Amino acid sequence: MRIAVTYGDGEVFQHFGHTQQFKFYDVENGTIQNEQVVDTQGSGHGALAGFLTGHGVNTLLCGGIGGGAQSALASAGIQLYGGISGDADEAVRAFLAGTLAYDPDVHCDHHEHAHGHDCGEHSCGSSDHDCGGHGDGCSE
Repeated sequence: MRIAVTYGDGEVFQHFGHTQQFKFYDVENGTIQNEQVVDTQGSGHGALAGFLTGHGVNTLLCGGIGGGAQSALASAGIQLYGGISGDADEAVRAFLAGTLAYDPDVHCDHHEHAHGHDCGEHSCGSSDHDCGGHGDGCSE
């Protein structure tokens, strides 16, 4: 099993589509065998599902994530655990122990206005998102 975590400064990065790094954990028999931090090299939003698939990831732990990215991950067969915050290594240990607190209904709907550009600038994969909302675990 290969687990990916959106990563920044040791923590679970809170916006999937803007993450600049993932930390990969290779797991065998419930034990972490290898850890590696990988730069996304500018991939964002929709391209990240392909990036993860290309790296053999089958499980993703992250903070906030939009509907389009969730669909892309589901299509790629990547299991999503969202709404997670805190230390990345701790989150993976909790996942492996079966004690990870996550939000099965996680949705990132603040997108564009919070980042200084407007809704038409790129596709977030959700036509029903609220570009002005916060308080959903997606803050950066």
